[in-house]
Amino acid sequence: MGQFILDHLGRQVNLSTVPKRIISICPAITETLFALGLEKEIVGRTKYCIFPKGMVESIPIVGGTKEVNMETIRDLQPDLILAEKEENTKEIVLALEKVAPVFVSEVQKIDDSYRMIEALGLLMNREKAAEHLIASCKTSFPNPSCKQKLNAAYVIWRKPYMVVGGTTYINDVLDTLGFQNPFATEESRYPMVTKEELTKANLDVLLLASEPFPFQVKHLAEFQSFLPNTKILLVDGEMFWYGAKMVEAGLYLERLTKKIEEITSGGSSKQKECRNVKFTKVSKM
Repeated sequence: MGQFILDHLGRQVNLSTVPKRIISICPAITETLFALGLEKEIVGRTKYCIFPKGMVESIPIVGGTKEVNMETIRDLQPDLILAEKEENTKEIVLALEKVAPVFVSEVQKIDDSYRMIEALGLLMNREKAAEHLIASCKTSFPNPSCKQKLNAAYVIWRKPYMVVGGTTYINDVLDTLGFQNPFATEESRYPMVTKEELTKANLDVLLLASEPFPFQVKHLAEFQSFLPNTKILLVDGEMFWYGAKMVEAGLYLERLTKKIEEITSGGSSKQKECRNVKFTKVSKM
């Protein structure tokens, strides 16, 4: 290699050879590395890097996404560290640069996920594998086709309530599925909202994610008490991860959308126009 490459923040990353010892501090990136056949090159991960199950467990843990163990990372002697702007802090990236080159991805839209996969293929000399994975993601994932959208919010936290804002990958997925996020115009990526703000949003659908806060059945009544006319569903937050997870997520999102269509079909013309969303089955790698 022997040249520099710009990461997604425009930072210069200098690599003399193809990296052989990688540390990933972003769960979605770690899973994607496995999908590209790079399991032997991964020498470190965070405690939140839990996929693919049955394979990732043998890789040493270097901390979390917001706090890492610098001594452990130094001992692992990485020649490349992979981070993501939202998942990891600027302070962590600056500290890690003193140990090894750090490539920072930024994923705010579905297309950004494909760009991240392409970058990993380029960095690791796995361009063909990256092309194949991107093709599989695109085959699995839904294509947007709704003209009018149901109002929907995606809740990630409780006490205080926090929802997904506009400049996020999850918001782009919601848009693709045929939902209009009333909180997409907020300045924060994950704005805090009150019961009153959720009520005023005139929500057709409220999605309670399984992570980072583990919403469960017992929480449904809490929201239904002040949103009596909103359809409230629990969703698997992991199916809203980017990268390799998109292959598996396609079928889940298809089923979720059909379920929402069934429980909301009694009413609005908005829903009738959204029935034209096209899905294809999950392709096998």
